[in-house]
Amino acid sequence: MFKNIEGQNVPQVSFPTRQNHQWINISSDDIFKGKTVIVFSLPGAFTPTCSSTHVPRYNQLSKTFKQHGVDEVVCVSVNDTFVMNQWKAEQQADNITFLADGNTDFTRGMGMLIAKNDLGFGDRSWRYSMLVKDGVIEKMFIEPDLPGDPFEVSDADTMLKYINPEAEAPKNVTIFSRNGCPFCVKAKGLLNDAGMDYDELVLNDDFNESTIRAISGETTVPQIFIDGVRIGGSEDLERFLNVIDDIAA
Repeated sequence: MFKNIEGQNVPQVSFPTRQNHQWINISSDDIFKGKTVIVFSLPGAFTPTCSSTHVPRYNQLSKTFKQHGVDEVVCVSVNDTFVMNQWKAEQQADNITFLADGNTDFTRGMGMLIAKNDLGFGDRSWRYSMLVKDGVIEKMFIEPDLPGDPFEVSDADTMLKYINPEAEAPKNVTIFSRNGCPFCVKAKGLLNDAGMDYDELVLNDDFNESTIRAISGETTVPQIFIDGVRIGGSEDLERFLNVIDDIAA
C-alpha cells in the first residue's frame, strides 16, 4: 500500500528544466511556497491514459480550479525535461506546468516510486494527485494498489469535487468550421463572449464534408456541439446562449 502523507510538507528538491534553450533549476519553494497548487503525477509522458484523459481534463478544468482559489496546476512525471516540454507542446496543455522528475527525487520523497521494469520503463511514479497549500499536503488521491495502471481517483473531476462540490465544470464545446466562413466567425465570437472554451475542427484540414454529414446530418458550417448535443449553426447557438442567459437571470 502507498502511504498517505496528508499534513506533511512536500519534498524539498530541485527540478532541472530547459526553458528558452537555457537550464533553469526550479525548487520546491518556487512551486509551492505561498500558493495553492494541484499536483497530479503519472507513469509517463506520451503514454495512453496520461495523454488521452489525465492531462487533457486537468488542462480543461484549470480555469475552473483557478476560479476556486488554485494558483497553479502541475503535472509531474519521471521523464527528462526535453520529453516533458515536447509532450506539453503536443498536448497543447498551456494551462498546466509540466515538471520533469528525471532523477526521481520528488517521486521518491513522496513515497510513490515504483519499478516498471516489466515494461522497460525502469523506475516511475505511481498515479496520484494532491492539493498542496503553502507546501503542506492538504489532500491526496492515490490510485489503488492494483496490478496495471488503475485510474479511478486521481482525475481532475474528483479533485474539483473535493475543492468545491458545487462547482460547475465547463461545458465540452466543439465547432466544425470552414476558413473564410463569416457565420463561423460569428459563432466563435458568441462562444468567446460567453466565456466558453471550444475545440475547432476546420473543413478540409481536420474533416471532410462526409464527416460533418455523418455526424450532424448537415453539410453546412458552422455546426456546434455542446456536451454531446448538436446545437446547430450560428443563429441556433445565439438562441441557445440567450436561453442560458435568461435562466441565469
